[in-house]
Amino acid sequence: MGKDRITLAEAIKFHGHLGPYLVLGILAGEIAIKKLSCKKYFGLEVKVRGADKKPRSCLVDGLQLSTGVTYGKGNIKRMEGTKIQILFRNLKNNKAISLYLKKDLIKRLNSLKGHNDSEVFAKALYNTDPLKIFNLIPKAQHL
Repeated sequence: MGKDRITLAEAIKFHGHLGPYLVLGILAGEIAIKKLSCKKYFGLEVKVRGADKKPRSCLVDGLQLSTGVTYGKGNIKRMEGTKIQILFRNLKNNKAISLYLKKDLIKRLNSLKGHNDSEVFAKALYNTDPLKIFNLIPKAQHL
């Protein structure tokens, strides 16, 4: 991706360990910044459904790292849900997108056995084209 891409070392330093949901958050944020042409930190709002319990909640840390949204600034919100859905909105032009995990990715995540398996998969995910693992809906549905 970009030259200022969050590295796995930076992600681990912030989050404490490497896992696939952390990487998914990083990738989702990268897609949003690019597709919405918005600025990191203050240019967008993020709402996340279905990432309210571990290990799925690790996705939120990846989103914060890749987009610069934080709970302190109030530009990220987490909501309960059974399926992961991430809504991104460009605050300047109100353009929005939603991302969902593809079904084959969900199956793979559910089949992971233990930390080592998860870490190996996370490293592979980091180098995967994000559009191969997310369904992107250009006109975002409200959460």
